[in-house]
Amino acid sequence: MAAFVEGEPCWADAMLPDLEAGKRFYGELLGWTFDEGDDERHSYTLARRDDKIVAGLIAKPDGRMPTVWNVYFASPDLPGTAARVRKAGGQIITGPAVVGEAGSLLMAADPGDAVFGVWQGAGHVGFQERNGPGSFCWTELYARDKDAVDPFYRQVFGFDAEQIGQADGPFDYEVWTVKGERGPEGGGAVQGEDAEGEEAEREEKVYVGGRMRMGADSPAELPSHFVVYFGVEDCDRAVATVRRLGGKVDREPQDSPHGRLASVVDNQGTHFTVIDISRRTGQE
Repeated sequence: MAAFVEGEPCWADAMLPDLEAGKRFYGELLGWTFDEGDDERHSYTLARRDDKIVAGLIAKPDGRMPTVWNVYFASPDLPGTAARVRKAGGQIITGPAVVGEAGSLLMAADPGDAVFGVWQGAGHVGFQERNGPGSFCWTELYARDKDAVDPFYRQVFGFDAEQIGQADGPFDYEVWTVKGERGPEGGGAVQGEDAEGEEAEREEKVYVGGRMRMGADSPAELPSHFVVYFGVEDCDRAVATVRRLGGKVDREPQDSPHGRLASVVDNQGTHFTVIDISRRTGQE
C-alpha cells in the first residue's frame, strides 16, 4: 500500500538564487534544519522539522529559471501520467527522469500554463510530516481559464470536485478529492470491519487541493500558478517574522473556517501561504 494515493501532493521544493539565505529564512520561520546538500545535484537540500523530512530547497542552476515553490503530485506510473498529461492538452517540461535511488520525476504544465511536478517515489517517498507547524498543509491552483484546466486534472489524476462558493461568481473555488488507500506514512487509511468482525481497510476520500478562479482584479501579468501552504504555530507572529527577515506580505492575516492564514513572500521573491490550522473561525 502506498504512502500517498495517486494525485495526492507528496512533495514540495523551492528553487532559490541563494540557498544559504533560504536556509536562514525558513530555518527561523518554520523551525527547519537541513541535511548536507549534494553538489552534484546543484546542492539539493532536504529540510526537516523535528527530524522528519518536510520539504526541499535547491540552488537555482540557471538564473533564468523561476524562483518558486513547486508542488509534486504522487504517481505509481510516471510514463502513464505523462501520456495522460499530453492527451489532456498539457505539456511535459522535463522528464520522466530518474533521480538516483530517490525516485523519478517529471515537470509539466497544464493547459493554462500552470507548472506542477509529478513524483514516483522509491528511496524517497515524500513528506514524512504534514498538516502541522513547519510542514506542508495544502496547495491550490490559481487559474484564469477554469474551463480548460478543470477537465485536465480530472483526466490526468482522476480528481473529483466539490464546488465552494458560486460557480463563475466572485469566489469560484473547487476542492479536489481522490479516493484510495494509504499506509501509515501517508496518514493512515480509514478503517472498517468486515463480516467476520476483523478490521479491514477501505477506500477513503482524500482532500488533495483546490482550484481558485482568478478574477479580473488579478494583475494581467500574473500567470496561472500553484500556491503552497505551510503550517505555523501563530499566523500573526509568523507574518512579523517574515517582515523581520526581509520578506513581504501580500495578504495580511485573516480568519477562515480552515485556520488563520496570510499570503507572504520570502526574502528572495518566493510566494507561499502560512496558516495556523488550530485557529478556525466560522462554519467549514
